[in-house]
Amino acid sequence: MKKLFMGITFSIVLFLAACAPNFEQEDQIVHEKEEETNEKAIIPKYKISEDYYRTFMPFEPGEARGLVVNNLNTRYDIYEFETGLMRIAKNTFDTNKYVFREGQYLDSSTVISWLNRKYTKDQLKERDMEETENLGLNPVDPGGGDIDKRNEENPIYLAHILEHNYLEAVDGKEGTYKLGGVVIGLAMNSVHYYQKEAYGATYETKISHSELEQKGKEIAQEVVNRLRKMDELKNVPITIALFEQKTKSSIVPGNFFAFAEVGKGSSKINGWEKVNEGYVLFPSNTAENDHREDMTWFQNFKQDVEEYFPNFNGVVGTGFYLDDQLQSLSIDIPIQFYGKSEAIGFTQYVTGLVMEHFPGYVAVEVNVSSVYGQEALIVKNPNQDEPFVHVYQ
Repeated sequence: MKKLFMGITFSIVLFLAACAPNFEQEDQIVHEKEEETNEKAIIPKYKISEDYYRTFMPFEPGEARGLVVNNLNTRYDIYEFETGLMRIAKNTFDTNKYVFREGQYLDSSTVISWLNRKYTKDQLKERDMEETENLGLNPVDPGGGDIDKRNEENPIYLAHILEHNYLEAVDGKEGTYKLGGVVIGLAMNSVHYYQKEAYGATYETKISHSELEQKGKEIAQEVVNRLRKMDELKNVPITIALFEQKTKSSIVPGNFFAFAEVGKGSSKINGWEKVNEGYVLFPSNTAENDHREDMTWFQNFKQDVEEYFPNFNGVVGTGFYLDDQLQSLSIDIPIQFYGKSEAIGFTQYVTGLVMEHFPGYVAVEVNVSSVYGQEALIVKNPNQDEPFVHVYQ
């Protein structure tokens, strides 16, 4: 299986990237569009890290921009769905050869129509719709009978569709760029929420992972078939990935669990590659049962923090796992301070604990906050002897 690479996305750390940045001026380039007049654009030469794509400029918002906020359950899922899709893309599209652009081929009306349920002939008639408009990828709700049974048997599987475009230099020479590939993310529901009446109570039915995986792969094939019918996408490579989003009450994000690559001109998905990644809350039963050693490190750190503030127990962490190995740990410590000197002293104390308790291969970020906002940031990159520490003024 191709290995996925996890890049830690800490904003401050962007200045600490191991590779030396290139500060040369931007390239003014021409973006080739089929059957359209060429347009000028800027591709920045400066890269903050090898983990990130350069971005097509001026920035072109995605045609379906904004829908993700309404379709995904939590802000954690929204963030992870997009950044995780970029991690998937790196399996196919090299960050040194391709330039990122938000999706330009699936507009809002298309995405909305694909996210609908499929309609029966009678339902189409009621809505004054033609069969050509019956594009929903979610199952039919036949109506009538027991509403709970209907929703249990025909849940909404597909929550959202996200498109990313990757541009490549024509003939390998920078100066003129063309579409080099498309990456599609399909966000699948682990829980289907529904109402029996407008503005009434919300009910839910759980969807097993095996069921949403099966349905996701079926939907993915249909999405690829539809993309191939678009003139601009007939011959470009397509990568499509499946994301399982968490419940509305979750405080950790969902994760991608499978992806497939479809070669130029092909419409058939021949096989899927498993993605073994996910997020774990610390402390939690999941961490205790499945990652006991990591839980021990975290609990020792937490106990030492509480020695500084004996009545405090608010240390919470989120760990990212790839192939069952802890890659990064983000820790939040909300504290009530009575002065800046106290905040500085506490930050120094916590920095020592970070270096003492966590293994060198794990990236750690600690955010210290108070009722007044962010107080300090501590960042330790893998195998880094000295962490980065910033106390906010």
